[in-house]
Amino acid sequence: MTANPLKIGFIGLGIMGTPMAGHLMRAGHELYVYTLGKVPAEIAESRATQCTSARAVAERADLVITMVPDTPDVAAALFGKDGIAEGLKPGKTVIDMSSISPVETKEFARKIEALGCDYLDAPVSGGDVGAKNATLSIMCGGKPEVFERVKPVLELMGKNITLVGGSGDGQTCKVANQIVVALTINAVAEGLLFASRAGADAAKVRQALLGGLATSRILEILGERMIKRSFDPGFRIALHQKDLNLALGAAKQLGLALPATSNAQQLFSACVAHGGAAWDHSGLVRALEKLSNFEIGQKAA
Repeated sequence: MTANPLKIGFIGLGIMGTPMAGHLMRAGHELYVYTLGKVPAEIAESRATQCTSARAVAERADLVITMVPDTPDVAAALFGKDGIAEGLKPGKTVIDMSSISPVETKEFARKIEALGCDYLDAPVSGGDVGAKNATLSIMCGGKPEVFERVKPVLELMGKNITLVGGSGDGQTCKVANQIVVALTINAVAEGLLFASRAGADAAKVRQALLGGLATSRILEILGERMIKRSFDPGFRIALHQKDLNLALGAAKQLGLALPATSNAQQLFSACVAHGGAAWDHSGLVRALEKLSNFEIGQKAA
């Protein structure tokens, strides 16, 4: 239990937000929550205070965390009717842990700071497993003094916590992360599909690869999901598509060529076309399996 409990607001209790909020509450902090959907049982049955709006959360908390799906969702939570901005007073702090546009993030920070409050963008990586185990990698953008002040709170949810730079730089880092993750999912999927089609046991191939240079968290966690055919999220394909759209849009503005990222996005699009928008992003393998007319684990002819 923390020696100095804080009044913390948490907005967005989805697959990631629910366990993250739980860690804060179990550490002894006073938690105020709001989410658009039904409040999950583990939060509803706890001592957390359920609020009727984002504004109500901001009025009662000194530190407000948002964890919602996309840029428009953050904008609505911050500046919409009964949004966070309406409940803020000078001296409060807002931390956005969603994965959104770096450009919009800079504008959000400017508006919140104009109210006399502090703003930190702190997107995360590590998926639902990292959220549940409090081992998320947290990539931060903002003022160093704000980062140092809230770092003990972030440490309750993650292990690798880095101040990347100024406002928006945390989101830029997250976009780069999502490029690497998507391409690694593609590589793992192709490797396991190749091994299975060639007649090898994909599970044993994965185990062997985990001991060599090809090892990765993607191979460890998502590779297992591919083999076990477990495609419930996790991190939904639709959300990863959103992140790659940010990458490809920025690349166009910067004059960058990201051909492998474009290819991964097309594979995600193929999954969506087959009803897979809500699949875990390990489901990218299904697009490759459709192209090959062969599934991992299927008996090779």
